[in-house]
Amino acid sequence: MGPMGDMTEPRWLTDEEQRTWRAYLHATTLLEDHLDRQLQRDAGMPHVYYGLLVQLSQAPRRRLRMTELAKSAKITRSRLSHAIARLEKSDWVVRENCPSDKRGQFARLTDEGMEVLRRTAPGHVAAVRQAMFDRLSAEQMTQLGEIMRVMAEGLEPSGPDADLPWLR
Repeated sequence: MGPMGDMTEPRWLTDEEQRTWRAYLHATTLLEDHLDRQLQRDAGMPHVYYGLLVQLSQAPRRRLRMTELAKSAKITRSRLSHAIARLEKSDWVVRENCPSDKRGQFARLTDEGMEVLRRTAPGHVAAVRQAMFDRLSAEQMTQLGEIMRVMAEGLEPSGPDADLPWLR
């Protein structure tokens, strides 16, 4: 039912919108699989774990509060906690208590984790370049960047009722 209680017809996708939507789903699914396979082969970790290590490597003192890391990675706190536990088993990350907030924790990239990034980054960059940037013209790359920013802005509302992964 519509907002006024009436039965309104859904706004179906046009044929062109349907083709674009399916192409987007197809490409992003294949890209994520391509990057996951490369990282599993080269470092024994999925793409999302690599992204966490990168985030930590770029943070001051190579550490972030867990809540900030979940936000920057765009994942739920539960998924982050599981990922950090796995990264701790590999000695790539350690958790540290937050001295100013007894409930808070930091995730810190270890020297071993930094070394894994150093070894893995060249292959990962090559996989990204081969799968994406080598296939696009400069104009297409600029357009894609603009499109992705517009989409992300529309999907990341602010306000107290925002339903975002890192708030769950």
